[in-house]
Amino acid sequence: MTQAGRDSEGDPAEQQRGGSGGSPSESRLTGGVVFLSGANRGLGRVLAEMLLANDVARLYAAARNPDALDEVVALDPDRVVPVALDTTDHDAVDAAAALAGDTTVLINNAGAAAFAPGLTAPPDDVAREMATNFGGTYAMVRAFAPVIEGNGGGAIVNVLSMAGLAAIPPLTGYSASKAAAHSMTQAVRAELRPRGVSVHGVYPAGIGTEMLAHPSIPHSSPQEVAAGILAGVEAGDEDIFPCALSSAEAEVWRVDPKGLERQHTSH
Repeated sequence: MTQAGRDSEGDPAEQQRGGSGGSPSESRLTGGVVFLSGANRGLGRVLAEMLLANDVARLYAAARNPDALDEVVALDPDRVVPVALDTTDHDAVDAAAALAGDTTVLINNAGAAAFAPGLTAPPDDVAREMATNFGGTYAMVRAFAPVIEGNGGGAIVNVLSMAGLAAIPPLTGYSASKAAAHSMTQAVRAELRPRGVSVHGVYPAGIGTEMLAHPSIPHSSPQEVAAGILAGVEAGDEDIFPCALSSAEAEVWRVDPKGLERQHTSH
């Protein structure tokens, strides 16, 4: 598969996590029911392993191709439920929410990335990035929010990117789609907080996965990122910078957003 058409069926270090929404009184994960999109490889596969290690009661593991989930199901056939899901198909999203009616935590990890500068990127690639990274994530939030609220509350976790806070030129469409998803995350957070559903934005820097690894972009291991995500959710952090790289970039972004833009344009 070429870099210009890689989809993620998706895709612990000391860190500084920002925007705390308050620590939950008990674990959101242990004993919870988690729906994870993009669960078959990369960051999603590592998240699935760590969620099971955190003793979730049930894990709905979703991917476009359910056959690609065989290894994830084999981790614990009694707790892992495979789900065929294309997040850009809104009927399929609604069907997934109906199937997983006991969900208490939604992790939106499915994504798409095409490496191309903005002025030469194939329009179809950019449209796919927007449809998946923004449109698919938004559809999942809308479908699962009432499910989670009906189960007594819980959490929605949107895997975004530092590229959504300061664009990376070789990832123009990806950066724009993650920026849109960042704004959507902020907007729905205010609406869902009083309904008992916390909304978390996750901002990794580069991740060493098939979808996102690029020789010009520094990256962290998916293990470090996954551990940081789960730690941030348990801590109640609204903005999660899940690895040392993203924590360092976040410090720049907070005091000098243009500085982070310049840093990203050097990639």
